[in-house]
Amino acid sequence: MPPHVADLDLRLVRYFTVVAEHRHFGRAAAELVIAQPSLSRQVRRLEQQLGARLFDRTPQGTSLTAAGEVFLPRARALLKSAAQAAAATKAAAQPSKITIGYTPGLIITPAVRQLRRQHPDADVQTLHLDWNEPRAALLDHRVDAAVTRLPLATDGLHVTILYDEPRLLMVPADHRLAGKESVTLDDIADEPIPKMPDPAWNAYWRIDPRPDGTPAPDGPLVAAIEDKNELVAAGQAVAIIPGGLHGIQLRPDLLTIPLEGVAPSHVVLATRFGDRSRLVAAFSKSARDCLTGRNGETTT
Repeated sequence: MPPHVADLDLRLVRYFTVVAEHRHFGRAAAELVIAQPSLSRQVRRLEQQLGARLFDRTPQGTSLTAAGEVFLPRARALLKSAAQAAAATKAAAQPSKITIGYTPGLIITPAVRQLRRQHPDADVQTLHLDWNEPRAALLDHRVDAAVTRLPLATDGLHVTILYDEPRLLMVPADHRLAGKESVTLDDIADEPIPKMPDPAWNAYWRIDPRPDGTPAPDGPLVAAIEDKNELVAAGQAVAIIPGGLHGIQLRPDLLTIPLEGVAPSHVVLATRFGDRSRLVAAFSKSARDCLTGRNGETTT
């Protein structure tokens, strides 16, 4: 009779994944700092629990059986899920620490200072995140709250809109539009705009398609904000950016111009859905108090 999931020994599952990674019992035993015969016995115990042989052992080395190939991704997912469950439980049991993430151009200092004043016993840490990191950082428990911008995949998260930012056009200092008081999408109808490796981000920050249904002109693919800035400064593209980046990390060879006729972007506070930590609740209030001065609109 197949075992229940609860019957699996996670220590044995981890041993299996290490052997599968090395394809060699000796090297796996060295990494795990256990004797090779003991490791072999532990893997056989796991095979007995599963009712399936996981490895083919030969003098040339070790290879996964068909059953092993099927079990490997599930074993890794099981170990990851267990680690996340342990982290979440520890966070709930020890709510004296919080790590707050924030993305480029966003200032969270007033809210963090208020939280520290109100909870002097708490260990309040901050962590700078790349533009595309907040969701993964929250779900992996690297941060407990994140101040970032939409668009953001919200499944598994609780998201509160804190405030709006105007969207600006960033151009090189010698661009034909430099010096204008404002511009519209018609002014940049033929200007290439860099693409980022995220479809939702591209649609929002390239305004693609445009209101009339035409696609935004393609620019080079970049993965980092600094690379996008370099492309614009070199005259290869223009970019639409949030107003919060203006004056914070803008290079002297770049200028921004107000972009008229487009909706503002949204700065949000994101937390894990269902997180009942007192410090997460306290920071959420501090963010609403200090970063907006009013309650935000909430989505889930």
